Amino acid sequence: MKASRLILSMFALAALSVANVASAHEVANTGYLIDSQGKVVKNNFGECWKTGYWTPAMATAECDSSLVKKEETKKDEPMAAAAPAEAGPSKPAFAAITLQAETLFDFDKAVLRADGKKTLDTEVVEKMKANPQVEVVLVTGHADRIGSDSYNQKLSQRRADAAKAYLVSQGIDSKRIETASKGESEPVVACNDIKGKVSGKNKKLVECLQPNRRVVVEVKVQAQK
Repeated sequence: MKASRLILSMFALAALSVANVASAHEVANTGYLIDSQGKVVKNNFGECWKTGYWTPAMATAECDSSLVKKEETKKDEPMAAAAPAEAGPSKPAFAAITLQAETLFDFDKAVLRADGKKTLDTEVVEKMKANPQVEVVLVTGHADRIGSDSYNQKLSQRRADAAKAYLVSQGIDSKRIETASKGESEPVVACNDIKGKVSGKNKKLVECLQPNRRVVVEVKVQAQK
């Protein structure tokens, strides 16, 4: 009798809306999202968050060790015979990138933009249709700390719901999509060094907090031994 297990994989979909201005807490050309302490941002599963311009050439041993050429084993050190690895189920071919809120929505809005719909088409719709083993997609909205907690909670929920509604309109079964809202409770960056009032008029703060305004997609895959 076949036993099934749930494999939880996270991909955080990101495309920075400000193409020509680097964030105050992101190191250019690293290919990975960097927090305010200069460390690579990782999700709950220890996977590094890639930027929209990441390429395999930017891979690091910390984040993508399989893509980094390993040092040759010293000839004078004996090599133990490796046991054959058990064949496991293949993972869905989803890119580990992050969808910034500004890629999908205008600032402080929850209506999908035309380019946001195109991004969802290529990054989610096509890949869900090509990977029927994907059972459930959890779309979670996140916000920055500008505004009240209650407002940000509702805004991030409206954005998650808008993303779900579009996916359903493109033929994805609504039962395969769940939504959640985290508001401002799970920030990626703090930007405490930015001076000025905490408001949407503080352009430097708005730009710095951009990584916090995001939509995260969590995928549950039903695999069988």
